[in-house]
Amino acid sequence: MSALSLHRVTLRIGSATILDDVSLTLPSGAVTGIIGPNGAGKSSVIAVASGQLHPQGGNAYLGTDKVRHLSHKQAARRRAVMTQDVSVAFPFMVREVVAMGRTALNSSATHDEAVAHRILEQTQLMHLADREVTTLSGGERQRVAYARVLAQASPISDGSVILFDEPTSAMDIAHAEATLHHARELAAGGAAVGIVLHDIDAAAAFADQLVLMDRGRVRAAGSVRDVCAPEILSDVYGTPIDVSTDATGIHIRPVRSAMTALALVGPMRKS
Repeated sequence: MSALSLHRVTLRIGSATILDDVSLTLPSGAVTGIIGPNGAGKSSVIAVASGQLHPQGGNAYLGTDKVRHLSHKQAARRRAVMTQDVSVAFPFMVREVVAMGRTALNSSATHDEAVAHRILEQTQLMHLADREVTTLSGGERQRVAYARVLAQASPISDGSVILFDEPTSAMDIAHAEATLHHARELAAGGAAVGIVLHDIDAAAAFADQLVLMDRGRVRAAGSVRDVCAPEILSDVYGTPIDVSTDATGIHIRPVRSAMTALALVGPMRKS
C-alpha cells in the first residue's frame, strides 16, 4: 500500500524549475532511499511530500488525501519529518525538544512525557536530557532532532509516514549506522520511511527501494539492484562509479584517480 505519493509534481521557485513532472511512491513497510547529486531536487521532494512547499503542478498525497488540503496540525498527526536544518535558536533542554514532537497530537501531558522519556532511552540520549540543546555538537543535535521525530511518529503503525532529509550527515559512523538500522526497524513496524542520503553505499545497504533524482527529474526508481547500475550512477553523478556485489550485498564506491579529482577541483597552483 502506498502511504505517501507524488503524482506528476512540478515545483518552480522564481524562474527555476526545481522539480519537473516527478512521480514516486513510498509504500508502507519499506525504506525508500532518495539519492542524487547536489541540486538534483532531493530535499524539494521531501518539502513537497511533507507539505512545506506546494507545487505549481501535480499533487502530493497522504493515502488518498492531498497534502495541500491538510492543515499544519492535521499533517503533523499523519507524518513526521526531519529536515536538514536541525538548529534550535533557544536554549531548550534536550528533553523539552524531544517532547515538542508531541505538540500536535492532543494527548495528555503525562503520556507525552512518558513517550519522550522512552524515546530518549531508545536513542541513547538520556545522559543529555538536561543539557541545553544549543551546547551540543552538530551530530548530537541531529540525534536530538531524530528523537523528536520519533516522538511525533509514536506509536508506529501501518500507514505511519516518516521523512528524513540527510539525518546522519553530522553523525559519527557508529551513530549513523545505528540510526539507519533503526529506520529499518520503523519500516518493519509498518511505517513508510523516506530518507534522503548522499552516501549511496549506505542507501543501497539500508533501503528497500531507491529513487535516483537528476536535475529535478526521476532518472530511475525501483529495486536497489536496478537503480544502482554503474553506467546510470556514473552518468548522473558525473564521475566513474563502481558497483560490486558479494555475500554482504551491493557496494558502491567512486573510481578514484588523480584525473577525476583534477576534473572536479582543478589543478593545484603554486603560490
